[in-house]
Amino acid sequence: MSTNYNLIQNKGSATIKAWTKGVPFEEQAQQQLQNIATMPLIHSHIAVMPDVHMGKGATIGSVIPSVNAVIPAAVGVDIGCGMVATKTTLTASQLPDNLSGIRQAFEAAIPHGRTGGRRRGSRDKGAWHNIPDIVATEWQKLEKRFEHICEKHPAIKNSNHVNHLGTMGTGNHFLELCLDENNAVWIMLHSGSRGVGNRIGTYFIELAKKEMQRHQINLPDVDLAYLEEGSEYFADYVEAVEWAQDFAAKNREIMMINAIAALRKQIPVAFSTADLAVNCHHNYISREHHFGKDCFVTRKGAVRAQKGEMGIIPGSMGARSYIVRGLGNPESFNSCSHGAGRVMSRTQAKKVYNIQDQIDATQGVECRKDAAVIDEIPHAYKDIDKVMQAQKDLVEVVYTLKQVVCVKG
Repeated sequence: MSTNYNLIQNKGSATIKAWTKGVPFEEQAQQQLQNIATMPLIHSHIAVMPDVHMGKGATIGSVIPSVNAVIPAAVGVDIGCGMVATKTTLTASQLPDNLSGIRQAFEAAIPHGRTGGRRRGSRDKGAWHNIPDIVATEWQKLEKRFEHICEKHPAIKNSNHVNHLGTMGTGNHFLELCLDENNAVWIMLHSGSRGVGNRIGTYFIELAKKEMQRHQINLPDVDLAYLEEGSEYFADYVEAVEWAQDFAAKNREIMMINAIAALRKQIPVAFSTADLAVNCHHNYISREHHFGKDCFVTRKGAVRAQKGEMGIIPGSMGARSYIVRGLGNPESFNSCSHGAGRVMSRTQAKKVYNIQDQIDATQGVECRKDAAVIDEIPHAYKDIDKVMQAQKDLVEVVYTLKQVVCVKG
């Protein structure tokens, strides 16, 4: 298979292979990768995706294989964050001319951001006030494993879990109605493990830091604290992360069910959604075998793209998104990008752009166009087409989607 990556000069023992040709690659992100490359637990090399940008401790848009250890901050606190997309049998001509009703129906069906249903006594407006039957039923399937984790780590129990199951969250999480190149209608959404995943991630990151202090291990960045296999908290962390990943996948599944139900009430035409559905993580760990060794692969802002495996690469709000098929490139540890990737921080975007810029950038999309979502303006992200070109040896495009309705957290 041909290679499309750059080799990055580094001081560490691990090689850095970056699929960043033709896209911005900030110096701070490069330095973070240099830091990770010095870690003794890294296996073979680090793979860098074209949507790469600086994160907390570890770089977003990186694939980090490790042997006998994991770095909790590399997984992050939005554990299991990912995408789900479903193709429907509807076509563009069957949608109403005014799509505001569909957006309002989506917003009413799925608690999100700062405008969703509110629990009594809680400041979290994006949680359920009254738990729907589907949420209660699915939580029962997750609860026993969660209670087992909490027996050893009771601090995790005091978090939003069932109240967040089936809810979107804030930031760059979204729900969209899209059209593909053949005018077929898709529903696509982005979310993760919500409050409970955040609690798990934050909790074990701090435990890992304490482990480093206890063993007097010096790190290039304190957020790169790791847990070694066989240590006190390693197995508990892996168990908790795998549970949070299951929670996140189920969270997206419930939201998709509710979104489809909401759409049915707005469309007088019967339709099905059995044609194609994709549900994939992009902040997670996976036990895999690469370059002769069993290892933990941490994908922080990256999607698994084994040969033939379907994935989703969303563009920014107002830009195209892609349903892709993995090419199984071993050099990337069978991975691809998870989106376009930011080129400026949320704070900077709010300083540079205004509401009119947001209106202009999202023409033709039924969505919020106010000051609260300027940080998600398409200009704050890399050019998705250049990102796709940079990873042409990682995935092939199956469908190209353009949103017509967008609900932002």
